Amino acid sequence: MSKSRRQFLKHSSLALLGAAAGCRSKTQKSAAEIPPGAPPAFGTSPPAGPEVSTSTFVEAEKLVQVNLTSAELDMAARTWRMNLASVYERRTGPRKVALDATLAPWSHWDPVLPGEKRGPEHDRFIFKTADPGALPEKDDDIAFSPLTNLSRWIEQRKLTSERLTQIYLDRLEKFDPKLRCVITLTREHALEQAKKADNEIAAGKYRGPLHGIPWGGKDLLDTAGIATTYGAEPFRNRIPTADAAVVKRLNDAGAVLVAKLSMGALALNDIWFGGQTMNPWLLEEGSSGSSAGPGAATSAGLVGFAIGSETEGSIVSPSMRCGITGLRPTYGRVPRTGAMTLCWSLDKLGPMTRSVGDAMLVLRAISGPDAGDLSSVPSKLDFDSGASVQGLRVGYFPGWMKENPATDVDRNALDAVHKAGMVPVEVSIPDWPYDSMNLILFAESAAAFEELTLSHGVDQLKVQVPDAWPNFFRQSRFLSAVDFVQTDRFRRSVAMEMARVFSTVDLLLVPSLRDEMLTIGNFTGHPSLTLRAGFVEVSTARSDWAPDPSKPLPTFTPPRRVPHGVTLIGRLFEEGTLGRAGLALEKIFNVTAERPAGF
Repeated sequence: MSKSRRQFLKHSSLALLGAAAGCRSKTQKSAAEIPPGAPPAFGTSPPAGPEVSTSTFVEAEKLVQVNLTSAELDMAARTWRMNLASVYERRTGPRKVALDATLAPWSHWDPVLPGEKRGPEHDRFIFKTADPGALPEKDDDIAFSPLTNLSRWIEQRKLTSERLTQIYLDRLEKFDPKLRCVITLTREHALEQAKKADNEIAAGKYRGPLHGIPWGGKDLLDTAGIATTYGAEPFRNRIPTADAAVVKRLNDAGAVLVAKLSMGALALNDIWFGGQTMNPWLLEEGSSGSSAGPGAATSAGLVGFAIGSETEGSIVSPSMRCGITGLRPTYGRVPRTGAMTLCWSLDKLGPMTRSVGDAMLVLRAISGPDAGDLSSVPSKLDFDSGASVQGLRVGYFPGWMKENPATDVDRNALDAVHKAGMVPVEVSIPDWPYDSMNLILFAESAAAFEELTLSHGVDQLKVQVPDAWPNFFRQSRFLSAVDFVQTDRFRRSVAMEMARVFSTVDLLLVPSLRDEMLTIGNFTGHPSLTLRAGFVEVSTARSDWAPDPSKPLPTFTPPRRVPHGVTLIGRLFEEGTLGRAGLALEKIFNVTAERPAGF
C-alpha cells in the first residue's frame, strides 16, 4: 500500500475504517466532484439493502460464533449498508445476474499438490480372464454373472445382447415393485441399442468388453430425449437434449442403457419422489444412498453394471449396504459434463459392479478429460490383472480397527492382506476436526441449488426433515465467507497429511464407513475401492437418516445376515494398484458368488 493511500485511510471518517485498496464501488459524489487522481474507496457507496441495527449483529454473532465489542457492533451497524450490503447486488439489486447451471466456479480443487506425482506415467490395461465356460441354462444365473463373463459370452456369440437385454428388462419390471430402484425404464431404447450391437458384432465390428452389455445410470446423468429427474419432484419432467459425457462414452463402447436408476433427491440418501429404494439383502431397510438405485439394481442382478456418483459416501455406502463393488475414481479422472452438480470440488462419477474386475473394465471406458468439465484432467490407467501384489504396503489405523464401525470382517481383512503377500503398516493422522470441511460441501451445494431454494422449489421435496437438503440449503445462506476460505486452507493441510501418509504406504485399508476417512478421502480426491469381504448380523435396520424417535427402525429376532465390505484407498490416479490389490483380496475373501435371497 502506498504512503498516500495509508494517509487517506488514516484521516478518513469512521465509516471508512477497515477499507482496503482496489474497490470499484460506485461513489456518492459525481465524477465532477472527485479530484483527479483520487482512487475509488470502500465505504462510499449509496446505502443499500434493509436497515440493520446492533441487535441484528448481536443475533448474527450466534450464527458465526464471533464476538464484537459494543463499539464494534455500533460501527458495523452504522456502516453495513454503505460497506457490504451492495455486494449482494448480483442477487438482490436492480442489476441481477442469472448464473447458468453449467457455470462452474472460477477456482477449482486440484488434488495433486505442487511437486507431487500425478499418477502413473503410462497407460497399460492388461486383463487376463479365464474362459467363462458354458452359458448357464437359467436366465437368473446369466443375470448375476460377472460382467467379465457376460462380455466373453457375447464376444464368443454364445449370448446375444438382445437376449441379455431382455433378461434384464424383465427382471427390472419384476423386482422394481420390491426395490423401487427404477425411475425410467428405457425398454425401446435398450432393445434398439441391443439389436445394433448384435448386428455390429455379427459383422465383425466388436467394440470391446462393454459391447452389448446392459447397464443402468444414476438419474443425474443426462440422457438425450430421456428424462433425467435428479430423483426430485421439481425435475420430474426434465428431459435433456444431450447425453452426459459418460453416457456418450458408454454408447461409444456399445453398452446398452436399460434404466435410469433411482437416487436420493438431489443426491442425498435413498428417498426420492417414488419412495425409498430398498436393500435386496434386507427389504426392511433402505439401500443407502445417494446412489441407491445403482446399488440395489446391481446387487439384485437387474443390470450388468451401473454408474453411480459420490460427493461424500454415495458410492461407498450403498456398495457396503448392498454387498457390491464400488469404485470411486480420483477426483478429475472421470468427466462430470452433463451430470447434476451438487458440489463442484467434490462430485465424482464411478462404476458400481458385482466384482473388482468388472469395475476396472468400466473405469477404463469412462476415464479421460472432457472440455465441459474444467476439473477433468488427462490421466493414465496402469492396470495388469495378473501382476503380483507381493510387497505392496497397506496402511491401516490400529485404533480404528478396534472400535465401531469396524467389525470382525474388517479385522480379518488385515489377515487377508498378509495372506496375499502384502505388508500391513500402521499409520496415523492428526486428531483434527475433519468434519468441519463439510462447510465447503454445504456452501457449494447451497450455491448449486440457490435458485431452487430461493424460489421455494425445495419445498416440493418429499423429505423435509432437519437433516435433508431443504433445511441445509437454507441454513447455508448464513455461513461465513471468511470461514469458507479458512476451511479451504485447512483442506490443503489435510491433503498434505494424506501425501505424507502415502509417502510411506501404497494404499490404505479402512473400515468403509469410518466417518473421518469418508470425509478426508472425498475432500482430498483420493480414489477408493469398496468390495464385499464377508457377512455380519444386524438386529436393527440401518438408515442414512438421523434417528427419529417417532419412527423407530425395524428390529430383528433372530438377527439378519447381511454382506459387509472393506474399503481400499489409493494414491491419486493409481486406481490400477487398487484394482490389483482388490482382485487379490476378492479371491481370498471368496464371498462374491452368494446372491440375495428371492432374486
